[in-house]
Amino acid sequence: LPPRPKHPPESEIEEYFLKGSGPGGQKINKTSSAVQLKHIPTGLVIKSQATRSRMQNRKIARNLLALKLDELANGPDSRAAIVSDVKKKRADSRAKKARRKYRKLAEAEGEASRDRAGFEEEQGKAARLGRED
Repeated sequence: LPPRPKHPPESEIEEYFLKGSGPGGQKINKTSSAVQLKHIPTGLVIKSQATRSRMQNRKIARNLLALKLDELANGPDSRAAIVSDVKKKRADSRAKKARRKYRKLAEAEGEASRDRAGFEEEQGKAARLGRED
């Protein structure tokens, strides 16, 4: 994986503290712990209200901004794109492994049922031969 992207300089960022929205009741409606960052050169806006802490939200928003800027600059070679490709390959591999496992089980079950059918057929022949005597 490529290294984590660097944060843009503070001079390129406008920072706003907003009141949160969504679930959380009265507390989230009256505290300004949500953070909104605007990257001045690109106009990209990131908002974070993941936690109740303003400092943690600032850190999360800066990390998100760095990832988005890396994505804009590098496209398919960005860290986010590579991480998503790796996750997709892992998921595909797990799915393929599961298909193989259940295909093998189904084949084993099919052989067992053929063996049972052959055994029952032989028993039926033996019973018929025994009666014909």
